[in-house]
Amino acid sequence: MFKKILIANRGEIACRVIKTAKKMGIKTVAIYSDADRNAMHVKMADEAVHIGPSPANQSYIVIDKVMAAIKQTGAEAVHPGYGFLSENAKFAEALEAAGVAFIGPPKGAILAMGDKITSKKLAQEAKVSTVPGYMGLIDDAEHAVKISNEVGYPVMIKASAGGGGKGMRIAWNDAEAREGFQSSKNEAANSFGDDRIFIEKFVTQPRHIEMQVLCDKHGNGVYLHERECSIQRRQQKVVEEAPSPFLDEETRAAMGAQSVALAKAVDYSSAGTVEFIVDGDRNFYFLEMNTRLQVEHPVTELITGIDLVEQMIRVAYGEKLPMKQEDLKINGWAMESRLYAEDPYRGFLPSIGRLTRYRPPAEEAHADRAVRNDTGVYEGGEISMYYDPMIAKLCTWAPTRATAIEEMRLALDSFEVEGIGHNLPFLAAVYDHEKFTSGNMTTAFIEEEFPDGFDGTTLSDDMLMRIGAAASAMHRVAEIRRTRISGRMDNHERVVGADWTVNLQGQSFDTVIAADKSGSTVTIGGKTLRVEGDWTPGDPLAKMMVDGTPLVMKIGKISGGFRVRYRGADLKVHVRTPRQAELAALMPEKVAPDTSKLLLCPMPGLIVKVDVAVGDEVQEGQALCTVEAMKMENILRAEKKGTVSKINASAGDSLAVDEIIMEFE
Repeated sequence: MFKKILIANRGEIACRVIKTAKKMGIKTVAIYSDADRNAMHVKMADEAVHIGPSPANQSYIVIDKVMAAIKQTGAEAVHPGYGFLSENAKFAEALEAAGVAFIGPPKGAILAMGDKITSKKLAQEAKVSTVPGYMGLIDDAEHAVKISNEVGYPVMIKASAGGGGKGMRIAWNDAEAREGFQSSKNEAANSFGDDRIFIEKFVTQPRHIEMQVLCDKHGNGVYLHERECSIQRRQQKVVEEAPSPFLDEETRAAMGAQSVALAKAVDYSSAGTVEFIVDGDRNFYFLEMNTRLQVEHPVTELITGIDLVEQMIRVAYGEKLPMKQEDLKINGWAMESRLYAEDPYRGFLPSIGRLTRYRPPAEEAHADRAVRNDTGVYEGGEISMYYDPMIAKLCTWAPTRATAIEEMRLALDSFEVEGIGHNLPFLAAVYDHEKFTSGNMTTAFIEEEFPDGFDGTTLSDDMLMRIGAAASAMHRVAEIRRTRISGRMDNHERVVGADWTVNLQGQSFDTVIAADKSGSTVTIGGKTLRVEGDWTPGDPLAKMMVDGTPLVMKIGKISGGFRVRYRGADLKVHVRTPRQAELAALMPEKVAPDTSKLLLCPMPGLIVKVDVAVGDEVQEGQALCTVEAMKMENILRAEKKGTVSKINASAGDSLAVDEIIMEFE
């Protein structure tokens, strides 16, 4: 077996590979840029080599720099993770020339299947059903418009070397085709060093289901069942699960057999993923093959018990697969949530900064449930603007889909992240949505269910009463503590009462609390609820039991109550005496400042271009400027008709959140 491997990647996937290598007794080498000098993967590895400035195109994807690190450390093999150089045939060729093993497929398979254009042509030649499209290279924006009209709108404009949602745009008309072509081309060049673009028909109402394959160098190949990846935003997966709630055994077997056959047709070895679009009648169409480990591989590992990274290493070393197809059964159900440094309340725009608090739920593995968290960050670390915004991959496993979802809800409720914008509230909302829990979702789920973006969830009256009861009991505990600290209770100057009024989400409930040694019985809104828990004032996480059911809330102190974050809702919960509540109702509401005539920068980023000039009259939806952050271009558009009166930023400027880009009359 290899004695030392280098991981040509960063973040959570580098940490993931290091964990398996350590388990196998293999030494590891990390590489890092300026921005990652103090990163977790650097701390975890046995050795670490600095390879350049923060931008990936000056460090992580510069083959010569990676090869120099390999030579310096004497690494015998390289695991590329995903993204960066993972599907770069030139990198595989450079490793082969240097006598270093590539923990991935042979360069021929990368060339054949890693390139989306080539893979589609091969699939068509092999009589595999594919989505209609134009497989040639697109010359320019006008050529993109011409091809789009021939294929028929809507179309998907995609980077040939793309992945992870980068370099992808949907166009519904000529204007969007022109705009999308240029943005996709720019993103592809920045992320992959390859700006080739192709176009295919965008299939409406599809499900995105993929098959995990594993092949060795001796002609053996198996599929490890499917993953459902239909919950996507901007073609980037957000929630994945295994198996799919939609497939039947017959379809699963057909997709699996076709996937293995396709892999064998290009002499594939290592782990790979064949992606399909599946329609409502379970007809499936080859989409692409990713010749690398997928971000969502943990859910496959959880339902099969197979460590895919270990198998990749063993295959690269020349070992035969230890399993046959009949050995691979589906055990239970697994969910994966991608925690991103994206602010759902600002249109999911990237957020950067320091993680002032980062406390994931404890990882557990039991006979009836499991929690796993793949991450590459730590409390006090920085989220950089230079790389993908993913913070962690939170996974749960249970015997059934319903219990796996419930385990995920509790795990998300318990996940504490502060200091940056993040999508935990949105993830929680997805798992509570009826369309998701029923399994009746498509790739249009987010677009259809959150058409105006995400601004939090509205909790049911029953849930509000549960939170109100818990908050009342918690507030009483805090009041008792406060009076004891002041000494007033010993002198019998003040006794904490039993009657309170709780106000939350625009509703008020009168509560009566009867406390005992093990908890409190709270009467609220005509219902009597039993509240138990060991929360103490100042704890940012309250793990309570209300009528025997867990209630896990993130807690912050505000005047007269708490800030409570739960299941996608962000609530101000005021707990007052009846007299205080009466007076509070008379207080005027604070009015927010008017920013309707300003275009504010929604995230820290770089101004790529400004599309308008002072004096221009703009229409609703018109592009005003483009801001780049975390390798993604974001086009900012006019919210209403107006005239530009002042422009405060120009191309090349780096702006902070809420800096004024331009003003309107």
